[in-house]
Amino acid sequence: MRISFPRMGYSYIAFKYLVENIGHDCVVPPEPSKKTLDLGVRYSPEFACIPFKILMGTYLEVAEMGADTIITSGGVGPCRAGYYWIMHQQILKELGIEMNIIGFEPPLHDLRDFWKKLKLVWKSGGVSYKEFVRVLQVAWEKLKAIDDLEQLSFHVRPYEVVRGETTRTLWKALEMLDQACTVADIAAARDEGARLLNLVTRDETRDPLRVGIIGEIYVVLEPSANHYLQIMLGEMGVSVDRSIYLTGYCGRNTIVTPEDDVFAMARPYLNEAPIGGHGVNSVGETVLYAKHGFDGVVQLAPFACIPEIVAKSIIPRISRELDIPVLTLFIDEQTGKAGVQTRIEAFIDLLEKRRERKRKGRGRLVV
Repeated sequence: MRISFPRMGYSYIAFKYLVENIGHDCVVPPEPSKKTLDLGVRYSPEFACIPFKILMGTYLEVAEMGADTIITSGGVGPCRAGYYWIMHQQILKELGIEMNIIGFEPPLHDLRDFWKKLKLVWKSGGVSYKEFVRVLQVAWEKLKAIDDLEQLSFHVRPYEVVRGETTRTLWKALEMLDQACTVADIAAARDEGARLLNLVTRDETRDPLRVGIIGEIYVVLEPSANHYLQIMLGEMGVSVDRSIYLTGYCGRNTIVTPEDDVFAMARPYLNEAPIGGHGVNSVGETVLYAKHGFDGVVQLAPFACIPEIVAKSIIPRISRELDIPVLTLFIDEQTGKAGVQTRIEAFIDLLEKRRERKRKGRGRLVV
């Protein structure tokens, strides 16, 4: 099979290794661009959310590149994302494009279906079960290393003296991870990447604001969907903490489902049944960021995303009670980088004034 998959941040590095080393050809999806979004908008329902449209455009692009199979995730619960792969399959069929989409549902929801699809992918590649497990382990280690290096870059970037040096160093580190083929090689590449990031020329006298990023997983993890917001904030001198990483999400949704601090923090504000997506997470993470002394929070959400709309309706109460400003950015195909940057600059300016006011003992500044 010639397999492709959705592009979500830098995870393509690990997925490429996985596909190629279980015996298939890999069609690496290009980074989502204006062309990608234009294609997605053209062939998607008008009120579909931005992740749906970007993925639709991506699938059309990889079909042109020769892919015949897409591997993606499904989902359960109220969020519409669980049905995306079925709708994408139908749209491609109506366009006359022969594309098989394999949607993996959470294994705890239907273990038999998950195992059936897993065997289809690995056995068609011609590798043994033992080799498949080894390759899967290496791919997982790559994903963890990617998350570790990206997280480190968020804390280095606000101190950089030469603008863009952290981002260029991160890309170099990711290239080393791309070349790594064993667990030992990955560990060495991660260590070297961390060493290079720690060598970035920094001004340690700076006192950066701390801002948490919450919201729907796709627009949080895919830089092109949020107009590289996390890099933008870092280069403005803000230390960013992202609430979602792919390895953490996969662990919660495929292996275990712990009732962790996030859900405990959300319960006083949202104690109803699950609202789908990452809505409960957004509520609980806002509380956690407030309790850990962050200066502010940015909520990223696709336009018309019901779980994030529910979260947004609750967050103002948290903001008032716990004294933490929150900026919500709803993203669709009309959202431009200049508009995002203008709103972010205004928000950061207000946070700086608020922090200065608090340090001088003048009380709260409403933002």
